[in-house]
Amino acid sequence: MNQIGAENQTSITIDDAMSESNELDSCYNCFQHFVANGFSKIDESSFEGDIIKTSFFSSLSRNPRISYRTKIVAIHKNSNTSQCWKIRAHSFAVYTKAVADTRGGDANIKYAWYGASKNEICETVMHGFSWRRHSISVSPAKHGLDSVLCSEVDGSGVGHLLLCRVILGKQEVAREDSRDQFHPSSMDFDSAVDDISSPTRYIIWNTHLNCNILPCYILSFEAPLCLSGLTEPKTIKPKTWITFGTLISILSPFLDHSQRASLEEQYTNYLEKKITRPQMIQRARAIAGNQLLSAVVKLYTNKEIQVSSTNRDDAASSEFDDAARLLGTIYSSMMLPA
Repeated sequence: MNQIGAENQTSITIDDAMSESNELDSCYNCFQHFVANGFSKIDESSFEGDIIKTSFFSSLSRNPRISYRTKIVAIHKNSNTSQCWKIRAHSFAVYTKAVADTRGGDANIKYAWYGASKNEICETVMHGFSWRRHSISVSPAKHGLDSVLCSEVDGSGVGHLLLCRVILGKQEVAREDSRDQFHPSSMDFDSAVDDISSPTRYIIWNTHLNCNILPCYILSFEAPLCLSGLTEPKTIKPKTWITFGTLISILSPFLDHSQRASLEEQYTNYLEKKITRPQMIQRARAIAGNQLLSAVVKLYTNKEIQVSSTNRDDAASSEFDDAARLLGTIYSSMMLPA
């Protein structure tokens, strides 16, 4: 009974299945990019991982609906030892001392979240923050929700946040007309906030970028679709739905024994919530292969369209026939002697 309930909840639209796999590939490419640029993955259950996880979910607590439906996918720590990063870390240390000396011994260093698109996160990891802007806004540690909403969650439901150390020094309240401002209003200040007593935004000016901000961690999360900024169209195109169980049944004749066993094992892990939905899609794709999975998706989609409508258009008919021929070719090749 529980499995039936889980099965109903794990239905996927096959119109989106391949695009979601592609998005997930992109997500994992991001992870590879993070690692290649000196960020190492840490365990959520480790001491620092647990602190970051607790802080993140605490910052989402003012919206329980989002907090409940958001999951951490990975945490990467800045372990970069390259010369470039050594220079950036040294610059941060030099500015910390300079601000502390100027402001009575306290540089006022805080942790803050920065949310952006995955492309910008990747570029920031590699090159630092862009100098083309007048300033950037980061969220205090307890206001992470604001950065989550700025992170441009992609179609796979995965977004990325930078957790940074920020030198705030002496702060001023940002003026309403400060859109074109790119430096403190005077030498008496180092950064700006939206509210002195209870800030929800720290503003770092262009003149202080990459000197007063040091990325320390990247937190990747899976969030509700509503966070991606997509609005539901007034006229919703009907979609064909397929459960993972049905997908596995269709794929089984085209898989060898070990592949079937592996796919069923992953499906069991998914039902037991040991892996996420995007991970299940990714692993099904890795086991079955792009060509086979794509053909099955197209065949099933167009078959359902054919059942629901006696008049298939030429494009749908062509896709159906091409997919059927491809599956026939794959199946025939399995019957050939080695």
